[in-house]
Amino acid sequence: MSASTTWVLLRGLTRERAHWGTFADQLQARLPGDRVLALDLPGNGQWHRERSPTCVAAMVDAARAQLAVMQVKPPYNLLALSLGAMVALDWAMRYPQELAGGVLLNTSLARFSPFHHRLRPANYVALLGLLARPGDTTRREATLLRLTSARPEAHPEVVALWIAIFRTRPVSPANALRQLLAALRYRAPAEAPAVPLLVLAGAGDRLVDPRCSRALAQAWSLPHVEHPWAGHDLPLDDGAWVVEQVGRWASDPTETMGQLR
Repeated sequence: MSASTTWVLLRGLTRERAHWGTFADQLQARLPGDRVLALDLPGNGQWHRERSPTCVAAMVDAARAQLAVMQVKPPYNLLALSLGAMVALDWAMRYPQELAGGVLLNTSLARFSPFHHRLRPANYVALLGLLARPGDTTRREATLLRLTSARPEAHPEVVALWIAIFRTRPVSPANALRQLLAALRYRAPAEAPAVPLLVLAGAGDRLVDPRCSRALAQAWSLPHVEHPWAGHDLPLDDGAWVVEQVGRWASDPTETMGQLR
């Protein structure tokens, strides 16, 4: 891996760079020689008025265009959560020469996991309720915290922060559905991309079954580390753990699964 790279952070469905909270600062402190920046995918954050693409490839194109405008040149390391990790994988497949590596957090791929693992059935009613009542911001963000954190009671300030984010840069129901469609349509290749990858997951993920990350890591023989209790939003539940795993792997991407424990 390059001695100095830019770490590009990509969030998941309907989330934006502000949802990383303090994680970007934590990662920057752990990797002081690198640059850490977070991007918003179309339909989220600063681009919330734009129409979200219904395919992951278009999200990759948008992210690359943002970096070009910012004059941030490769090589990049991608650290991406959920839908963002699908964007990272498509990027790695199509433009491997731009990437030094990628860290995939709590993602799921149709090729390797069934739908009921990719989205746990116990959440269907809750998620349909959010779509049916899009105007209830407080209820939505509290529900999302419950679904994405294994210990929501440990983050009493988060709901208010997320409500403020949404009221400033709201994601439309149509864009939420378009992003969901993109995630469901994405098909990973049978073979791994020619880019070093690390798979991280939380054993307490209530939204996506951690077996999805295990299946991906096994299929592509990737290093894989599972947090013993954290949920879908790994950086929220235990950002320090994520930073430590990333820092160790970045120093030697050839580490094996066992050595990364």
